[in-house]
Amino acid sequence: MALKFPIYMDYHATTPLDVRVFEAMKPYFLETFGNAASRTHQFGWTAEAAVEDARETIARFIGASSGKEIVFTSGATESDNLAIKGVAEYYASKGNHIVTTTIEHKAVLDSCKRLQKQGFEVTYVSAGPDGLVNPDDIRAALTDKTILVSVMLANNEVGTIQPIQEIGKITRERGVLLHCDAVQGLGKTPFDVQAMNVDLASITAHKLYGPKGCGALYVRRSKPRVRLVAELDGGGHERGMRSGTLNVPGIVGFAKACSILMEEGAAEAERIRGLRDRLHQRLTAELDEVVLNGHPTLRLPGNLNLSFSFVEGEGLMMAIKDVAVSSGSACTSASLEPSYVLRSMGLDEELAHSSIRFGLGRFNTEEEVDYVAALVAEKVKKLRDMSPLYEMHKEGVDLKSIEWAAH
Repeated sequence: MALKFPIYMDYHATTPLDVRVFEAMKPYFLETFGNAASRTHQFGWTAEAAVEDARETIARFIGASSGKEIVFTSGATESDNLAIKGVAEYYASKGNHIVTTTIEHKAVLDSCKRLQKQGFEVTYVSAGPDGLVNPDDIRAALTDKTILVSVMLANNEVGTIQPIQEIGKITRERGVLLHCDAVQGLGKTPFDVQAMNVDLASITAHKLYGPKGCGALYVRRSKPRVRLVAELDGGGHERGMRSGTLNVPGIVGFAKACSILMEEGAAEAERIRGLRDRLHQRLTAELDEVVLNGHPTLRLPGNLNLSFSFVEGEGLMMAIKDVAVSSGSACTSASLEPSYVLRSMGLDEELAHSSIRFGLGRFNTEEEVDYVAALVAEKVKKLRDMSPLYEMHKEGVDLKSIEWAAH
């Protein structure tokens, strides 16, 4: 099969819409276009029925006990904001302490920073060099004022899957709520809010081959019942937790994307893992000084985050411009600072600057993997040929021992 350019390998940033999802959504744009809050006619009733059906499908996908626990939002960023700020505001009389990690998505970290300005205390637990958070560190961070712990299911940059079940056991024993940003891991690694004792979970459609602009927040209704203060005021939609006219086509597409993964997710993950391992093996067979960032085994099937020593990540991306990859999180790629996730894992600045995140997904092929592996290897060699540091390294010079003269 002929290769089509450009080649997309940035599935962690977003996924293409699956055509089956598009077909499910189409009638809700054109024919069944009613507002789900219109209770006086057929158009509204049909839209509302589609939304409630979608709610149940999404609830089933994450192991929730009822569709009533699903609150629709505009996406993961809003879900994270609603969970963290909404809980903080509601439970402020009980305590003012929140625990999270240094490798969370900016939507979580910035929500926590906002709360700190309002007088809340936040403890940021570090991940290990493999990107894994130690549940004992979470336990040690808890105080009698802790009201919420927020830990992601899987990291969006290095792909490390976090021990949510163990963390959930700790938070439940201590009577503290657990929020999980499940966005990057959902559909790629097992996630069950009941089994893992998760009380709030942020999810979104566009990382699951669904549409952009449609997300949800799981809010547990019993044992314990979770309460939160709404961040958007208006018509009292979503049981008062999130006002605003619902994105009916998006919600229908979200549910369809989830139902496809319920049927095909396990086999798909296996195939994508094979492609990722093939890419990794081909690159390391051709190149020396390639460092895998993140946990070697506890990682998302499509994630391959590599540092190519003596090569600038930005320079390499320019050299392979026919391949869509990233040098960090899509939400922070406007800055040329090295990834805060890699830095907080203890990676030195040079290696952090030389990292590339390959995100493989549903529509990638072996041909694409082989082409990208050969292209990256060729360009890394070319860039290293221009690097005096690489030459010195090959000659056995210990670069760390050199004292560079100041200008």
